[in-house]
Amino acid sequence: MKTYIVKKEDEGQRIDSYISKIDDDLSRVAVQRLIEEEKILLNGKKVKPSYKVVENDKIDVEEEKPKEVELKAQDLPLEILYEDNDIIVVNKPKGMVVHPGNGNPDGTLVNALMAHCKDSLSGIGGEIRPGIVHRLDKDTSGVIVAAKNDKAHIALSNQIKNHEVKKTYIALVRGIVKENHATINMPIGRSKKDRKKMAVEKDGKEAITHFKVLKRFPEDNVTLLEINIETGRTHQIRVHLSHIGYPIIGDEVYSNGKNKWGIKGQALHAKSLEFKHPITGKEMKIEAKLPEYFKEIYK
Repeated sequence: MKTYIVKKEDEGQRIDSYISKIDDDLSRVAVQRLIEEEKILLNGKKVKPSYKVVENDKIDVEEEKPKEVELKAQDLPLEILYEDNDIIVVNKPKGMVVHPGNGNPDGTLVNALMAHCKDSLSGIGGEIRPGIVHRLDKDTSGVIVAAKNDKAHIALSNQIKNHEVKKTYIALVRGIVKENHATINMPIGRSKKDRKKMAVEKDGKEAITHFKVLKRFPEDNVTLLEINIETGRTHQIRVHLSHIGYPIIGDEVYSNGKNKWGIKGQALHAKSLEFKHPITGKEMKIEAKLPEYFKEIYK
């Protein structure tokens, strides 16, 4: 169950619009369906989608259980960067989904981790997300850490929540970025024009992205960036860079996806993760080598 208390600045919004803005997982249509099914209650009572919220309204949203997915261990290739009794860190390949869901019942990172770790994965993430503390988009490659027990999971989640984990990415973007380094501080929320996409929206959640130029390729109109994110909004890097006019090469959602190298999916790689070991407290920095398609473009 999720519970929201309406703030004064949000007064006057339709309840279906209000919930879809503050909950990235729910579209306005989904909210309206949940209201109809009485899975969303206002101050403990049923409500109409057209109701306009007022300060201190208490809204309870009954979280939908994911559709049943048969979770099975699969012996898939895993590039393990670090492993001990509490955590495992891998270099996720481009094209691999992190956990099963509708449309991706298997072949995911979770299926591979289950085969490798057997029963030693934390259960806090839920039945279809054992061990999963954070995610990478399907076509984003690179470093991802999973927890082998609940204690490690909670500690890692708290570090992420408190912005104590440093995530560094490498991206190839279209256009020649003029600034040597800059910060993008623009809120991100569900797009009002296309509910399947995220966008910079003034009533979205805080999102902060820092970048610096590693190299410019004027002859190809391409810039290589190193990126750090303070927040972890859905599609954050892709949305921010596209919004300021430098979409990531190959991104089929936030760009046109066309490029002369034939890259499918965004050229974005999670290069490194820096965090404290969730049990020992030791400072960790784990890096993943650049994928082959990045190297091919260099050549």
